[in-house]
Amino acid sequence: MVPLAPRNDEVMNPSSHPDPELFALLQDLWKKHLPSTHERLDLLDHAVQMASNGHLDETVRAEAQSVAHKLSGNLGMFGYKEAGEVASDIEHTFKAPTPQDATVLKEHLRRLRELLAAYL
Repeated sequence: MVPLAPRNDEVMNPSSHPDPELFALLQDLWKKHLPSTHERLDLLDHAVQMASNGHLDETVRAEAQSVAHKLSGNLGMFGYKEAGEVASDIEHTFKAPTPQDATVLKEHLRRLRELLAAYL
């Protein structure tokens, strides 16, 4: 599996981790996290769609904020800095979204999916 790498200086690869066993462990953990990553992205899709339609309820908003926070942390842990930053932006937008934020949320989610596309 090739790790997500937004920029060459952020690549999680064997040379960025001097311990090959640690690198292999991180790669294995990434594979194990894929199902939950898919679920989290799907939930964000749903929440962004609800926000776009003006029907975002508090339960979905809070869950989307929590999911974005978890994604941000997980992506950062695996060395995917840019994707983690985008997830963090989504988290912060879901703290107190306004109707105007729907467009911003759509763009952030599009960018996050773009960054992760080759690795899901």
